[in-house]
Amino acid sequence: MSSPSKFTLETTAEEVAATFVDEIKGKNVLVTGTSVNGIGCNSASSIAKYANLVIVTGYNEERLKLTEEFIKKETPTANVRRLVLDLSSLSAVRKAAAEVNAYPEPIHVLISNAAAAIGPFKLTVDNLESQMATSHVGPFLFTKLIANKLLAAGTPTYVPRIVYVSSEAHFHGTGVNFDTLGKPDKEKYHPLETYCQIKSAGVSMAMEVSKRSGGEINGYSCTPGVVLTNMNQKPESLEWMQMIGVIGPDGKPDYDKFKWKSLSQGAATVIAAAFDPSLNDAPGSYLTEDSVADNTKRAAHSADPAQREKLWSMTEEIVGEKFTF
Repeated sequence: MSSPSKFTLETTAEEVAATFVDEIKGKNVLVTGTSVNGIGCNSASSIAKYANLVIVTGYNEERLKLTEEFIKKETPTANVRRLVLDLSSLSAVRKAAAEVNAYPEPIHVLISNAAAAIGPFKLTVDNLESQMATSHVGPFLFTKLIANKLLAAGTPTYVPRIVYVSSEAHFHGTGVNFDTLGKPDKEKYHPLETYCQIKSAGVSMAMEVSKRSGGEINGYSCTPGVVLTNMNQKPESLEWMQMIGVIGPDGKPDYDKFKWKSLSQGAATVIAAAFDPSLNDAPGSYLTEDSVADNTKRAAHSADPAQREKLWSMTEEIVGEKFTF
């Protein structure tokens, strides 16, 4: 599927949100990974101008307070709720999910944006590789546990959505390495290869959740484009960003090799994936950096039905729970 877009690379999150005011009004939206100077925070801030409720999440309460302050500086009347969610810990995910399930409101949109830094090999408390745990395994369990909150938002005229923030990097490699998914191997680990794998997993999950829910939840994946965020400026990530030429030797973005977008421009595609009504009949679609749904830009290994099913079932085994609708 490829569709024309009313947006461009320069379109901002504020402009996209203003386009879909009617779709955002009354909605309750949960965004993972919302630290200030990140795409999640900018997405949440633009959505909060019109939504009924925006739930911001992160593993640190103090950083969440900064996110709330950022949003309310832009929109003083915004209804913001903080949720401590450490996606690198399965027990912490279960605790946060229980809190969400106690909310009186349904969740109309879940934006799965959180990610761990691209850096040296690191194991989580569950003996999973940090990037894979934070960007795929933890979000898979969290989504499974709050699925009923999403389903409760469905009506005859509205289908809840999950947006997986991916990257053009998903195209590189061959998809998720099933040999190390649940059994990390330091000798086989490469930070950038793992990054490509988790971004491929997001594309796969958008398609698979759409399929398995039988049309009760629509999943979408998207790439924000090349954006300077708090994540790729972390010391442990800088070496790898310089290795691929995204960041120059001076520690600054290379504007000659790449078309850089601002944080707001990066968040634009996320908001389009969450609210553009033209996507209603195209669940599982992949949105490019200019907010257009174009599945010709989706990697074959990410879309492969057998690979998607294997990823789903293996992740179920890792978290120790079946995810069914």
